[in-house]
Amino acid sequence: MLTWINGYICFFFKSTKVNSSLLSSRILNLTESATLEMTRLSRELQSQGIDIINLSIGEPDFNTPDFVKMGAKDAIDHNITKYPPVPGLNQLREAIAQKLQRDNNLHYDASQIVVSNGAKQALSNVFFCLLDPEDEIIVPAPYWVSYTEMIKLAGGCVRIIEAGIESDFKVTPQQIEAAITPKTKALLLNSPNNPTGSVYSFDEMKAIAAVVARHPDLLLISDEIYEHILFEGTHVSPASFPEIKDQVAIINGVSKGFSMTGWRIGYLAAPLTLAKACTKLQGQFTSGAGTISQMAAATALLADPKEVPEIKQMVTAFHERRDLLVGLMQDIEGVKVNKPKGAFYLFPDVSSYFGLSFGETTIENSTQLCTFLLEHAHVALVPGDAFGDPRCIRLSYATSKPLIEEAVARIKKALGLLKPLA
Repeated sequence: MLTWINGYICFFFKSTKVNSSLLSSRILNLTESATLEMTRLSRELQSQGIDIINLSIGEPDFNTPDFVKMGAKDAIDHNITKYPPVPGLNQLREAIAQKLQRDNNLHYDASQIVVSNGAKQALSNVFFCLLDPEDEIIVPAPYWVSYTEMIKLAGGCVRIIEAGIESDFKVTPQQIEAAITPKTKALLLNSPNNPTGSVYSFDEMKAIAAVVARHPDLLLISDEIYEHILFEGTHVSPASFPEIKDQVAIINGVSKGFSMTGWRIGYLAAPLTLAKACTKLQGQFTSGAGTISQMAAATALLADPKEVPEIKQMVTAFHERRDLLVGLMQDIEGVKVNKPKGAFYLFPDVSSYFGLSFGETTIENSTQLCTFLLEHAHVALVPGDAFGDPRCIRLSYATSKPLIEEAVARIKKALGLLKPLA
């Protein structure tokens, strides 16, 4: 349990009869998701009456569109409530195939598509089907917090290549080429990116595709979950380059673009061999995702996102919030900010505050800075350490403009308390 005592965040653990020696090294070595951990901490403090502004959660603050809800209600009324096929209902897999053709000009048969309980399970399925001990996956940093833990859980090794704010957090083809070894099984890309909001352009993605094409045994795992939350340019799927389409596994879902986080529907579109392997694995873990959620997702994906007013309104709101947050953070001395082109995150470099102190507290890294800001600004953020860049912190602008303004005012005031050591 977490509580607040005399300005300090304190943890108390109830005794348990379960001996940790009973647990596997696999689970003992697994790191808790930093975003979920910070969200949990902020909710616990809020339950104690403390006014916390939570900028840690990666969840759109918009309701699921009404026409999607009607798809779920219709499924209930027609008793679509039995066990579904493991890879998903045919209606949804066909809807995904139509979406890929309409939005991305990509042809996939329904047999190449596997529906899962969120994009996170779709990713996990790929990792477990792909990796043997010591196999490597190249992961550009900054990266989403769960990538590395899922890869390690599947028995693989993570090979990090770094990109800082100076390069808009995007890696180069040369970095990717240099990282490939005989043990490399896959390259993992995420565009638009969490936590940076960075987006690979057509030319940048084409250059990466050329590297992948030179390595026919390399799989490119493309996490496209933020596809529809884009402020500039167009989304480019690496599968759109014909020379590597059969080397690409697309991961996507409805959580972000349709504000359907709680419906838990993600999917994989991939070469048939990999799709069949993921179906085999999922059949032993969870079987198919919930039928009502699947029918709601089918309703969503059959709609052209360019014609859905709720998506347009959501993206417009995120665009305005991005501009507001970037401007406010640029006004804080010592904070370096890029301008994200997608998603709903800002990932500023705050390393100029490392080594500064307030009272007996000295800030050495982004985790300590986030703890300091939770304590003194009552704003919940996520440290960049969890995303592979300890110089930065992640702010989610999936909240209202007034709360963004108040949160940054609190952050600026709290950072002003930090001074060089005497």
